[in-house]
Amino acid sequence: MTNWAFVSDFDGTISKKDFYWFVIENYYPEGRVLYKEWKAEKIQDIEFLGKVFKSINKDEAQIIEDIKTLPIDPHVPAFIKKVQQNGGDFYILSAGTDYYIKHLLTYYGIEGVPVYSNKGYYEDNNVHLSIDSTHRHYSERYGIDKSLVIKELKDSYDEVYFAGDSEPDSHGAREADLTFAKDALQDILKYRDAPYFPVESFADIEEELKNRGKLK
Repeated sequence: MTNWAFVSDFDGTISKKDFYWFVIENYYPEGRVLYKEWKAEKIQDIEFLGKVFKSINKDEAQIIEDIKTLPIDPHVPAFIKKVQQNGGDFYILSAGTDYYIKHLLTYYGIEGVPVYSNKGYYEDNNVHLSIDSTHRHYSERYGIDKSLVIKELKDSYDEVYFAGDSEPDSHGAREADLTFAKDALQDILKYRDAPYFPVESFADIEEELKNRGKLK
């Protein structure tokens, strides 16, 4: 059994902005109305994201170049390497799509990081989601159930750490050995009386993992 793993959400945790906001601000201003419908729970998360991602209307080369401009926590690439150098495995767990995540990993030269997310593909000037309702990690609301992924990973590791920032991450948090919570996730877990370690960045996470003896 491998010793430990670190699992991180992507949007708002690794990236500084959710990709759906990036799309709305750059290609699809009408998405602000759809966003309000989503927050009012008139549509499911995966319906909202699917509609937004299908509203880019650019050729793929341009989309990929634009994806590269999505800001991330600058400490992340070095943090991932440090986890790997200290016997840990790093995973990304996202309720978005692996389409933009994998392009960003390539852009930053990040290797050896499996991505658990909704499958995405380019077609007809847009990004489309391919959701498999028979998949073992399927969620009707999110496309992927983060709690099921982390629960499965715990069968292979002594310890699983998790980082997230929003509501979908609260489900993964209940399965992790320790959750590093940013932004809205802190209030959600506090309301549910669930344990978490508050952070603002991966620099904070690294410092705490050093204190716990996981990183040198």
